[in-house]
Amino acid sequence: MKWSAGIPGAPLVLGVVEQMFLGQYEHTIDEKGRITIPSKFREALGDSVYITQGFDGNLQAFPADLFELMAKQVRSISYLDSNSRLLRRILFANAEKTSFDSAGRVLLPAFLRETANLKGIAVVVGSGEYFELWSPENWQAQQTSLNDIEANEKRFSALDLKTLQ
Repeated sequence: MKWSAGIPGAPLVLGVVEQMFLGQYEHTIDEKGRITIPSKFREALGDSVYITQGFDGNLQAFPADLFELMAKQVRSISYLDSNSRLLRRILFANAEKTSFDSAGRVLLPAFLRETANLKGIAVVVGSGEYFELWSPENWQAQQTSLNDIEANEKRFSALDLKTLQ
């Protein structure tokens, strides 16, 4: 997969798409904290994945090249800015680079499982260039919000989606 950034300081922009993370899957987390990542996702990740705290009571999982690109962008923001320091703490203090075992599992460290309230089951959710891990309860609440048609019209009306062709 190849990822590229747009204008410095702008959101990450997907360069060439070979595969996107799509769909949702329920997987168990074993007593050691390991979870099987869907095979379609593993193919796009290579040998490892960066997992960090998400912004919505979840975890976010990034391919190495995308995480490194995002890290470079975050590091380019002045550390004198208090929000920059908070973002650094969220992304880096709560991140783990983890490798797949022979069964296609990764170890979710206890501190990450606690952050996202992951106890025995996780919902693995494709989000385009990355994927997320949710507790079933938090994902259900997210789904309820996402299924609110009126709220979606208000939320997304300002987005320039007309460029999708």
